[in-house]
Amino acid sequence: MTEPEPLPLIGTNEVRWRRRTLVHFSGCDYFRLARDRRVIAAMRAGVRRHGLNVAASRLTTGNRGIYRELEIALARFFGAETALLFPDGYLAPLAVAQSLAGDFTHALVDELSHGALMDAARMTDCVIAHFKHRDAADLKNLLARCGEGARPIVLTDGMFAHDGSAAPLREYLKILPAHGLILVDDAHGGGLLGKTGRGTPELAGVSRERIVQCATLSKAFGVYGGVVLTSPAIRRTIVERSRIFMGTTPLSPPLAQAALASLKILHNEPARRVRLFENVRRLRTALRFGGWEIADMPGPIVRLPTLSAPDAAVLKKRLLAAGIFPPFLKYGRASRGVFRFVISSEHPPAQLTRLARVLADFKLRAANLI
Repeated sequence: MTEPEPLPLIGTNEVRWRRRTLVHFSGCDYFRLARDRRVIAAMRAGVRRHGLNVAASRLTTGNRGIYRELEIALARFFGAETALLFPDGYLAPLAVAQSLAGDFTHALVDELSHGALMDAARMTDCVIAHFKHRDAADLKNLLARCGEGARPIVLTDGMFAHDGSAAPLREYLKILPAHGLILVDDAHGGGLLGKTGRGTPELAGVSRERIVQCATLSKAFGVYGGVVLTSPAIRRTIVERSRIFMGTTPLSPPLAQAALASLKILHNEPARRVRLFENVRRLRTALRFGGWEIADMPGPIVRLPTLSAPDAAVLKKRLLAAGIFPPFLKYGRASRGVFRFVISSEHPPAQLTRLARVLADFKLRAANLI
């Protein structure tokens, strides 16, 4: 994969690309909290209070009260019993898998799961198998083939970033043995999905009893870091058995301070979530009116059907001509690439209308050529 050129952010929804300022429908700062003045002010206050780095693991001399304060706040926000912080969202599911290695016989992984879960599965020290994407029936067949006495752990994204779909956790729990566990990488769903933003479990309306939820603070919360939301027993197991937790320098204290501010904003300003999903509804409605087949997904992501290489090249040019950066991405080795537009709560109607017009015009011209 070729490393992309730098893409500086300009203002709230624009980027600077080859001397042009373009509207940006990419990235996962869904509420634009990464540039919120209150979050930045909290981080600056954290620098003055804590410095940049504790320079030691939490199990030696690097533990600070700010970490426990943030963990309590995160557990309360998500409605979990307890939380455990990590310096990066990718590390959270790895640490869970590492600490539970040997406790399960089979790791069953959604075939389109994030790379963090693919790596985590290898750390479980058990048989690994993949089931079809978001397919409870295929998972049920896999569980049956595991044999009597099997102890399965299911690994899945909560919200899938390629199209905004969500794992059917309720269906999975119905077929999972009583001693099984689901590890949900809710990097994109945490802070976003569900009535109050508690993520995929809240969206599915299920208990946390057999779910370990991992989330990142770098997307909906606009900061950085990872968190595991779980029971006190599993938290204790991670602390005692995970070399990732034992051996890493924890989250920078100023970022923890910023995350506290972000949590407060999301809790006190539910209108942000309302505005976000109204933006998504508006764009999807306009695209369908313009002839596109756009699926309803829980997440604020609008993915176009796969286009031929010539059509994709034409659409890129038209987006650029309209002052929109073309978010053309590839997922997986076999992907030809797709246009995926990520909507934020802070995209004004004029920017959404501009995008809809470009896509509708492209669709109309393509239809006339057939």
